[in-house]
Amino acid sequence: MISTSTTYALIVHGGAGADPALDYREQEAHLRALIAGGQKRLLAGESALDTAVAMVKDMETSGLYVAGKGSAPNRDGIVELDASVMDGSNRQAGAVAALRNAVHPIEAARRIMAEGRYVMLAGEGAGAFARAQGLEIVADPATYYVDHVKHGSGGAQEGHGTVGAVALDLSGNLAAATSTGGTFNKMAGRVGDTPLIGAGTWADDGVAVSCTGLGEYFIRAGTARDVSARMTYGGASLNEATAAALAEVKRLGGDGGLIALDRQGNIAMPFNSKGMKRAAVSDKIAAVVRIFEPE
Repeated sequence: MISTSTTYALIVHGGAGADPALDYREQEAHLRALIAGGQKRLLAGESALDTAVAMVKDMETSGLYVAGKGSAPNRDGIVELDASVMDGSNRQAGAVAALRNAVHPIEAARRIMAEGRYVMLAGEGAGAFARAQGLEIVADPATYYVDHVKHGSGGAQEGHGTVGAVALDLSGNLAAATSTGGTFNKMAGRVGDTPLIGAGTWADDGVAVSCTGLGEYFIRAGTARDVSARMTYGGASLNEATAAALAEVKRLGGDGGLIALDRQGNIAMPFNSKGMKRAAVSDKIAAVVRIFEPE
């Protein structure tokens, strides 16, 4: 049966931890164009999954965020990438961790989900899978990855950032996708919350969540799944659930933010860091782009 719903929604984020002293006009312009393109996709009937993945792929190749091209090397001078995707209609998921030199880590995660045998592949196994799938590989890492000062991290050696998208399509399905280069100056092999289903990414038939921040704390709090649990078992609203889940991250000592959508198209974009690059649109609200403004 084809849905006749007119309800849709889309949120994208370019990472928490923004610095008020830095200039983010380029990121703001990019997010404005990105959210407009995503809105067109959803209105044309594209699935939440396809739209969320497309949003993240665009951010991965922009070089404007701490993901894909904008990722910084680890302590050994190597870029290692994490990503995950989840389809709320069936809870299928895919993820990669410590993947090297893939142009689109999120596409590798999606291929793992589609292949169906695994949920996550890491390190050399993830790289071998990406190559076997014919995914685009960075030919010259030394020239491909951009200096992270350019995307507003200010040259911080222990900074962090992530990109993500959550979408609700006209058929009422939800999806979430998240991608990152991880924390700057991280130890080789370090994996944060981004590729962990239930920590950095979650989607079911009621809510879709993508997190950004200090990943170790989001892992310990199980943040993305926590939002869903608070709504499902506790009857919390989207705003109540996201605020409480993020408060738990703060209680543990972490900071960051998240984006979330429920099946009714309600939007939440809370953060407890200085700022979070984000944009949203739905059938109920015109497109908005925000960084430091509170919710």
